[in-house]
Amino acid sequence: MKVKNKSYRYSEWLSPEEMHAMSVQWLSKLKFAKDEQLFLNDLVRNYTLQLVEGDIFEKSKVIVKDLSNAEKEVIILMKKVQVHENQLNIMTDDINQLPMEKAYIQAHKELLSEIEHYSAEYRELKVKLFGLLTDIMKKQKQHRLLH
Repeated sequence: MKVKNKSYRYSEWLSPEEMHAMSVQWLSKLKFAKDEQLFLNDLVRNYTLQLVEGDIFEKSKVIVKDLSNAEKEVIILMKKVQVHENQLNIMTDDINQLPMEKAYIQAHKELLSEIEHYSAEYRELKVKLFGLLTDIMKKQKQHRLLH
């Protein structure tokens, strides 16, 4: 007897309180990313001359462009989370509105997926930027030691 390997995705039921707590956590995480981007922009400004040098210019150009896109995307996500949070009363108003409640839960799942995707992409972007800046700092240190 062959058993086919079926993949099921477990989707737990979340209470309105849990969805509210998740939304608050998402907003906090996104606000932190927005503040962190100010720091990253300062780093880019401080190392602009080195970032535009020949061999790393193309690489740095892509990273800076991605950083700019991440800044725009975090604002969009923050607005989506705020709107989502404002609509939470659909789940708590003691009125049976099953289609609207299902739509809210679906929107919650989609928002969770978007935020997880953003976080992963943003983390990757920071790794690339810090790697590039680390290489620049090493070259500067070597240059100072040689001269």
